[in-house]
Amino acid sequence: MTDRPTAEQLTRLRELGAATIYEAQGQRGSIDARITPIDPTMKLAGPALTVDAGPGDNLMLHAALQHARPGDILVADAKGFADAGAWGDVLTAAALEVGIAGLIINGAVRDAEAITTMGFPVFAKGLSIRGTTKTYKGTIGKPVDIAGTVVHNGDIIVGDRDGVVVIHADQLDQSLHLAQEREHKESTFRKQIANGVTTVELLGLTPTLHAYFPN
Repeated sequence: MTDRPTAEQLTRLRELGAATIYEAQGQRGSIDARITPIDPTMKLAGPALTVDAGPGDNLMLHAALQHARPGDILVADAKGFADAGAWGDVLTAAALEVGIAGLIINGAVRDAEAITTMGFPVFAKGLSIRGTTKTYKGTIGKPVDIAGTVVHNGDIIVGDRDGVVVIHADQLDQSLHLAQEREHKESTFRKQIANGVTTVELLGLTPTLHAYFPN
C-alpha cells in the first residue's frame, strides 16, 4: 500500500499550484478544463477516492462517504452528465463530518452558494438544480476516466482556479521535486525580467523568431 501524502507535502502542493505541477510533469496529468471550482478561491490537494457515479445518479456518492478516510478527495465519474445536480449541501455536510477534503466530479452539482459558505472545495463541470436518481450500481476505488484522464485510487489530486492535475501515487516525491525546481526557475525568470531581460532572451526564442521576421 502506497503511503499517503504528509500534511507538509499537501500544503506545498497547494502552494505550488496545479499549473506548475502540470508543467513540471512534462505537461501530463491535467483534467478537462471544463471541470472548474464552483468558487474561484477554492483549492484542494489530497489522495483520490475514485467513484463511478454514473450519469444523473448519486447512489455511489452516498456510498463513498462510508468508505472515505479523512483527507480523501472524491473523484467521481458522472460521465459528463451536466443536467442534474448529483451533489448538494446535504452531501457536503455529511462529507465534512467524515473529513473529506473535496470533490472532483465530471458532472454537475447544486447548492453552490451553500457549499461555498461551508468551505468545501468542489470542482464540477457545471451547475444544475435538477435532481438525480439513486439506482446506479457503480464502483468505489476502481480506476475512473474523468473526461479522458484516468485516475487511480490513491493518486494525488491538486486543484485551484487554474484547473486540476493528477499525480500518480508512486510519483509524488518526483513530481513535487520537479515542481519545486520549476517554481525556482520561474522565480529566477521574474527577477531577470525585472532587470530588463526579455522573455525572448530567457526562452532562447531569437532563432525561431528570426525565421519569421528576418529583418
